[in-house]
Amino acid sequence: MYLIEWGLWQMATESKAERRAYEAGMTPAEKRANRNFYEGDLDENIHFSQVSDNPRARGPVYNLNEVFMDLRCGGAEEKRGLITLATLGGVLPGVAFGIFMTAGSIWLDITQPESSSFLAALLTIALAFASGSALYFYLKYGIKFTRLEVLTTRHLLIRFNRKTQQVHLHRPDSCGGIVTFPWRTTGSTGIYPEDDSLSAGMRLGLVWHPSLTGLPHMEMALVGKQGQGGSELRDEWEFIRRYMEEGPHAVPRPRLSTQLPSPIQAFSAQFEGLGRFFRKSSWLSKVALLMVWPAFVIVGTGHWLSLMLCWRPRWPKVIREAGMPGKPVPPVTTLSDYPPAIQERLLANADRWQLKPGKSPAKKPRKPRTSRKPKEID
Repeated sequence: MYLIEWGLWQMATESKAERRAYEAGMTPAEKRANRNFYEGDLDENIHFSQVSDNPRARGPVYNLNEVFMDLRCGGAEEKRGLITLATLGGVLPGVAFGIFMTAGSIWLDITQPESSSFLAALLTIALAFASGSALYFYLKYGIKFTRLEVLTTRHLLIRFNRKTQQVHLHRPDSCGGIVTFPWRTTGSTGIYPEDDSLSAGMRLGLVWHPSLTGLPHMEMALVGKQGQGGSELRDEWEFIRRYMEEGPHAVPRPRLSTQLPSPIQAFSAQFEGLGRFFRKSSWLSKVALLMVWPAFVIVGTGHWLSLMLCWRPRWPKVIREAGMPGKPVPPVTTLSDYPPAIQERLLANADRWQLKPGKSPAKKPRKPRTSRKPKEID
């Protein structure tokens, strides 16, 4: 499911009316938090120093060689299948049934005019209007959600090219499309040990800020599987960092995954963030998880159907050949690579990512509350 990536792209390309409505629903604290970004904080949060002694790729890794490495992206991969089930089990059968009934009623009125009446004609018109309206609203509003899981690329990919020192993101156009960034503009959420407690259920986040890329919007990629706490995200970032800085000989050889629609990948995705929780949870929690196994089977089946109804992502030729002798280096993505209408919207929302000069001020410690003496009662 590409819902997170689609939502981030929608935010970057919001119209004035959509943004006004969004900001009207924000609290004053949320508005202040969105504006408290400083240049000094960005400099501290983007570095390429060692962060772990145990570099490890938790996968899925699709390719790894001397030139490039391909990993899976996606912020809600474990929830994939829900939209597929709703589409194949509810929306499409309902629309198809309405069209079939309308066509049958029209055919009956044509072939047997003697049995038709005003009431039958009225019923045919009502059926045609209802089925036509359902099809129209689905094609106009619903299919864009269906294509977050079905009839699109099978996975979101990120490619790290050592030879060109570039990072490439492979996404559908509705989620931002294919983009290219210099490796040294990449920020990571897997840097600080104090954030280890926040990594449970989270993926490694890679960020490209506009102040470094020259674009008017921020880009983000959520890499690999969900973390289960500890230092897993730092281990994964250290694996990527060492591969790009030192080469494949500096990291342990990971097990490569297939890009075919494997049922193992579909069902195992439901348990990415549950391993450590299941081992450390009480027996009552384990029994509760075992009782809901039919839900995991249903969602896993939908996930597998989603993979089979999608196609394998394919990089453009210039990215496939990047790093080979005599081949050109792919150009870095710029604003001019987007259509004029998208450029206009991106520029209209560019102020979201502006940084304040200097560093964020240190938070003042709160004064301890002094206990009040009770009033004396005469």
